[in-house]
Amino acid sequence: MVDRLRSAAEQLEAPTCPDCHIEMRWYRSELLADEPVSIIAHLFVCPHCKRAGQTDTTFRGNLGSPGRLSAPRFTAHAA
Repeated sequence: MVDRLRSAAEQLEAPTCPDCHIEMRWYRSELLADEPVSIIAHLFVCPHCKRAGQTDTTFRGNLGSPGRLSAPRFTAHAA
């Protein structure tokens, strides 16, 4: 899920404030839904009037299995 959030943030364009007509600043992102479709909400705030805005990123389908997971190796040491 972290990879999806990073990918969404890289492609994100800030909305324009409808009152001030300036670019809003990113405030935070949060996961709205994970099943059956992942939805991430990106929240923005206007630096001038403090109006809030939101854009959503939707991920459809499965990205595939994570493959091989890493784990620490345990080695037996002779005493």
